[in-house]
Amino acid sequence: MIPLILAFIVFLRSLIKMLKEPEFRSLLTLVIITLVLGTVVYHNIEGWRWLDSLYFSVIVLTTIGFGDFAPTTDIGKIFTVIYVFLGLGILLGFVNATGEYFRKQQKERISGRHKKIERELSRISEDVKEDAQYNDK
Repeated sequence: MIPLILAFIVFLRSLIKMLKEPEFRSLLTLVIITLVLGTVVYHNIEGWRWLDSLYFSVIVLTTIGFGDFAPTTDIGKIFTVIYVFLGLGILLGFVNATGEYFRKQQKERISGRHKKIERELSRISEDVKEDAQYNDK
C-alpha cells in the first residue's frame, strides 16, 4: 500500500509541474471539456445517472469498453461514434504530452547524473596528476 501512495504522490507532484506548461494545460482543458461534454450528453440523451454517464465517457475514450453500458438511442449511438473519433485524438494527445514530459524529466535527471560523474572523474584525474607530480619530485 505504501508504494502505491508514494507513486500517487510523485504523480501529483509531476502533475503540478506539468500544469505550468501551456501545451499541457491546453490539452488537460480539452480532455476535461470532452469528458464533461460526454457526461452531459449521455445523461440527457440516454437518461443515465451523472456518475454512469461520466464512467461511460471515460470507458469509451480509453477504449476499455467493459460492455456494462451501451447507448440505446440512435442519437446516442451517432454521438458515440463522433465522440470516439474526436475524443480519442484529444486523449491520445494528452497522454503523449504526459509521456514526453516524463521522458524529458528522466533525460534531464540522467544528464545531471552524467555531469556529476564527469566532474567527479575530472577531480579524481586532477588528484592523480598532482600525486604523480609530487611523487616525481
